Amino acid sequence: MQIQCARKVLAHALSLALLGMVGTAQAEDQAQAQTSTQAQSSSPTQANTQGNTTTPAASGTAQGPSDQPAPVKQLGAVNVSGSFRSSLQFSTDAKRDSTNVIDTVFAEDIGKFPATNIAEALARVPGVQISRDVTGEGVNIQVRGLGTDFTKILLNGNQAAIASSGTLDSQNQNREVDLNLLPTEFFTQLTVNKTAEASQTEGGIAGVVDMRTARPFDNPGTHLTYSAQASYSSLGGDTKPRGALIGSWTNADNTFGALIGLTGSRSDYDVKGFESVGWTTPHLSAAQCGIASGSCSPAGGSWVIPSTVPAGAGAGLVAGTPINNAWLLANNPGLSTGQIANALIPRLGRPMYIDGTNDHQAGMMSFEFRPSTEAHFYLDTLFSKKEQDFNRYDMNLVGRSGQMIPTNMQVDSNNVVTQATFANAQYFLEQRQYDEHVKFFNINPGGTLLFGTNDEFKLDFQGYVQRSWYLNEQPSILVQTPMGQGTTANYSNTGGNFPSITSNVDLNNPNLGWQWYRVNLQKERRVTDNRGFSQDLQWGDDSNNIKGGIAFDDISRQINAYDNSAAWQKSIESAVPASSLPQYLSAGPNGFITANFAALQAISNYDYLNATAPLTTSAATGANSSDISERTWAWFIEGNGKYDLWGNDLRVNGGVRHAYTNQNISGPSSINGQLQNISLSNNYGYYLPSFNLAYNAAEDIIVRLAASRSMTRPDPSAMVPSTNFSDPAAEIASQGNPNLKPYLSTNLDFGGEWYTGGEGYVGLDLFGKRITGFTVNGTNLIPFNQLGIPFATLNATQQAAINLRGGPSAAEVEVTQQVNADGTLFIKGAEANWVQPLDFITKGLGVTANWTVVSQKNIGSGVPAQAIGISPHTYNVTTYWENYGAMVRLSYVWNAAQISSSANQNGLPYGQIRTDARGQLDLSASYQFAQWKSKPTITLNAINMTKAALRTTFTYDNAAYTYYTPGYTIMLGIRGTF
Repeated sequence: MQIQCARKVLAHALSLALLGMVGTAQAEDQAQAQTSTQAQSSSPTQANTQGNTTTPAASGTAQGPSDQPAPVKQLGAVNVSGSFRSSLQFSTDAKRDSTNVIDTVFAEDIGKFPATNIAEALARVPGVQISRDVTGEGVNIQVRGLGTDFTKILLNGNQAAIASSGTLDSQNQNREVDLNLLPTEFFTQLTVNKTAEASQTEGGIAGVVDMRTARPFDNPGTHLTYSAQASYSSLGGDTKPRGALIGSWTNADNTFGALIGLTGSRSDYDVKGFESVGWTTPHLSAAQCGIASGSCSPAGGSWVIPSTVPAGAGAGLVAGTPINNAWLLANNPGLSTGQIANALIPRLGRPMYIDGTNDHQAGMMSFEFRPSTEAHFYLDTLFSKKEQDFNRYDMNLVGRSGQMIPTNMQVDSNNVVTQATFANAQYFLEQRQYDEHVKFFNINPGGTLLFGTNDEFKLDFQGYVQRSWYLNEQPSILVQTPMGQGTTANYSNTGGNFPSITSNVDLNNPNLGWQWYRVNLQKERRVTDNRGFSQDLQWGDDSNNIKGGIAFDDISRQINAYDNSAAWQKSIESAVPASSLPQYLSAGPNGFITANFAALQAISNYDYLNATAPLTTSAATGANSSDISERTWAWFIEGNGKYDLWGNDLRVNGGVRHAYTNQNISGPSSINGQLQNISLSNNYGYYLPSFNLAYNAAEDIIVRLAASRSMTRPDPSAMVPSTNFSDPAAEIASQGNPNLKPYLSTNLDFGGEWYTGGEGYVGLDLFGKRITGFTVNGTNLIPFNQLGIPFATLNATQQAAINLRGGPSAAEVEVTQQVNADGTLFIKGAEANWVQPLDFITKGLGVTANWTVVSQKNIGSGVPAQAIGISPHTYNVTTYWENYGAMVRLSYVWNAAQISSSANQNGLPYGQIRTDARGQLDLSASYQFAQWKSKPTITLNAINMTKAALRTTFTYDNAAYTYYTPGYTIMLGIRGTF
């Protein structure tokens, strides 16, 4: 009894002492860390997700200090079984029992997660927003006003890294994790930790998400679960399969169990839409501005209007006529010189479509050994792979580095061009073939041991090894219309989701006179390797204890980009001269031509050139070739206590974590025309205190307070010491900044919940984050000849574009570099959540709803800090009914318009990409034939029922940046368990 009281007093003293450290621990430890026994730790919440505790249950009257101590919680199983309402019940109980602020999504049963995608399942959690691919599929998640790289993703308590590149045209060079690679059938629980505990893995300023896979003792006995679905896409018009088979077994005395699962799916990759690749303004000469010298155009403009009308310009223009200020004003009546100089048009206005397939297979094995109630050992493995094979077709009106002549042009109050006839127009087809392969493998052994006189000590330990591979091959073929043939473009941007662009020539005619523009032979390989181990020691029961632990993580990522475009262009132009090109072109289904990719590759030695492609600095995705390694050593100490305060329960968690990081980054850079590898290293260490308090103000009301200091490491790819062009016209370049510092955030939460019975509760949480070290794009316009890159090393297209802008000494390049903002970013927000059964209306009816508001403010001078990619308002509502073996669930998720990029896009200081508001409506329904063998359930899912599109703009609402129509998907299936 004396030992138990002493332990509780120590835990109480430790948690209160650590409260005073929150927000004030600014010390940075640069000393070398001990490396022999360091490993990753897991929090009480994480322990719950790993099958070491019993099924969550609603808490009753809590124990005060004078009561007899609760016994140490024995090793049990997370028995998740039943309906959608039972999964809501478990989520409510887990939130109620947790000291820190969490939200949890449970599977209804093994192999029966309430969503077809992990990201989609998290979309209904308050404060969580998902990033979607152009197909509409959720890929990454953002939490509480910060981007995807500020959320730490864990797999069974261990850091996760996947070597894929994210959504279309993304790079994923930072710390994002693509969740669409992990099949929902293998997961039983997703926990979003929104406030920190010292025992949690550091790195997630926004939050920490732990994904827990199924284990055999989740459902003891012998079971075989099957599911099969047919998926229909409204765009592709085809039906594709999806299926899963999961078998589990535990022996008679419940000491050993095994679980094996397999999944497979195929889906369409069919999308139509519009793209602009940014917007640009004219680059007027002095004569066109009506001044003696210089230019009246804004910096960054890349649309060059010829000084005289060239032959064959079309639109009735006379060749040789000077195009000066007077001519521009006369041929564009009603516009001033300033309006013409600032006129915004798409850099490459282009209708597009994508068609192809997405194949996904995965397998898992899990083994558990429980020789006694004091020992539990497990081994989890997971393998997943995805293959995407699709073609992307674009018909581009050339604005960027083009020479269109505007006539009858009109602009609005923002100088966005609304109507014009462009003479001397040129188009090019860009047809790109994507062949992407992603593989991911994870193995993590671990266990729990209880020991001591009264089993008052608990040791959790585990290790993990992960490896992920990625191959992206995306060769492209570009053919262009000839100049001097009178080609014009009629441009209208007076309404609708994107501009209408039509031509006076038939762009679907293979015999139009198409010429070679260029070809690209590019590919990219990535490999990520993660390994580490952790061990935590707890003294006390799960309510009153002192915990300590150590952690070690060794994470590396290698990106290699290859480019053999010049050699392939020489080969293909030799094999297929312009006169023979029509033989390899045909009319396409969307109003413009397509190329016979396979025939052109076969005749031009493509396979050999692809296999021997040399290493280069940047890939077609925009990712930089780099080799990044991070080793982190961490330790923590934490106290947990439960006390009686004024007759009610008070739960306290307090602790401090120290993390020391050794970072090595290297990458190829062009120096005097030669690729040389440059390496750098960086070391830093920080103390990260945390405190969480949960008080039962009444039997069903919990008030919460949390404070912490957290850290997110900087984007390693933004630190690679290289300069790379991100566009074919050599207009935009990026440079690495090896001096970036980590983000540090001081966090405060206050809120609580009122539990109304069953799965019902009403919750409100107010949060604030003050973040220093936030990075922003620093942008400078630098003449090309000051970049240190020899002009001769550029390809022919880039050289021509620079010469068009005045040559190497005059052509300016927009060079962007990530820099730490001098100011502090203050993010504040509120989350409201309501889960309400409505059995008083009709049995089985219920509703869940949540709403999140986030705002940000920059404090201090210098370059303003800004978080991007987050909607200031989001909400989602789900109405459900289940009874008599039937279930119907209708969900609506809405995200307000958001800022999706930093400023200075495309060289224009005001240029910023924004995303339109969007709502998605989904339906899930099922009926179980309980009287039949295996109790089969017929399932129906309808995704994006209203065919909501995905649209982004360039600063102004009528300047469409992208517009994609993913359509809707219907999935009909059957599921059962023997």
